[in-house]
Amino acid sequence: MKYFLWALRIIVGVLFIFSGVVKANDPMGLVYKMDEFFEVLHMNFMIPWSFVFSITMIAFEIVCGVAVLIGYGFRVFAFLLLVLNIIFTFLTGYALYSGKIKECGCFGACIKISSEATFYKDIALLLMSIVLVIYSKKISGLMHRHVNTAFIILATVFAFAIQWWDLEHLPYHDCMPYKVGYNLWEKMQPGKDYVPAVIESVFIYEKDGKKQEFTIKNYPWQDSTWKFVDRKDKIISEAKGEPEIHDFILTDSNNNDQTQAILNAKGYTFFWFVREPDKADMANLDKLRSLIAKAAELHVPFYALCSSNYEASQAFLKKWNINLPVLTLDGTASKTAMRSNPGLMMLTDGVVVNKWSYRDYPSQMALTNGKMDLK
Repeated sequence: MKYFLWALRIIVGVLFIFSGVVKANDPMGLVYKMDEFFEVLHMNFMIPWSFVFSITMIAFEIVCGVAVLIGYGFRVFAFLLLVLNIIFTFLTGYALYSGKIKECGCFGACIKISSEATFYKDIALLLMSIVLVIYSKKISGLMHRHVNTAFIILATVFAFAIQWWDLEHLPYHDCMPYKVGYNLWEKMQPGKDYVPAVIESVFIYEKDGKKQEFTIKNYPWQDSTWKFVDRKDKIISEAKGEPEIHDFILTDSNNNDQTQAILNAKGYTFFWFVREPDKADMANLDKLRSLIAKAAELHVPFYALCSSNYEASQAFLKKWNINLPVLTLDGTASKTAMRSNPGLMMLTDGVVVNKWSYRDYPSQMALTNGKMDLK
């Protein structure tokens, strides 16, 4: 039994540490995923708390994983992990069977697994957690309690520090289809093997207290004894070869789509992403203004990509004395392309060359023999 419990501790502890570290690479990704869950669960009042919940949960996963491995406060942490597993199992089960959420984001954007695999993984972890709680009295600390405490303190500091760094800068490893080296226009095109998804509409009607599902072919539209209850879409087959980017659309003040023209332009181009002007951090504004002025001198296009309406975007730029042409971009596309608000992206011939958060704007720009040099 001793070795069996050790095996469970290692599996559960390592998985939770791994899950937490992967999500800590991009904590804003979990924030957006929590927003999605709260929205479909009709708990919009919780959305303002998504950030706090996400940061805390990521740190909690890492610390609990370490505690289980070293046996620190095992009864408490084993029980807390059980509670967390119950929540995860419910959420992944809901994502799988409701079909309202495509991916649960359990391992962040870098490691994507199917809803089915995620749910069964959580079921297995839940069973292992139950065993660990039942036999928690048989498990003691791996080292002296002071050493164990030191490990927990270090794990806690690490869990919050790595997230703080990512939030101030950008993820260590960019897993989005807007990362350095990607041609954005090419990522917007369907693959050669593209096959659209096959979706069937299912209609739910009620009669004599019993509910029944119908398709478009046989629903009782002429029978008034059936009462319409709900409608849902059932995926018959998933799409194949879909574009990785499908919502990156740049529109000008006249609502004209300028996406293709800008992304296929030759030479260098700068995008300054401002997702939410009222929440944008305007640190290092002098560096940004210097870059804008230098880009104008070198005839390098420099655009502000704002996710508010055109008038609000213009007012925002005027307030901060920033002279840039404004293009409107959907907020979801903006937060996928650039995690910081605001943030800067440089492209050449439509290929992403570099990305910076508002903390890391370059301070110097030079164009030598057609090559951009930024420091």
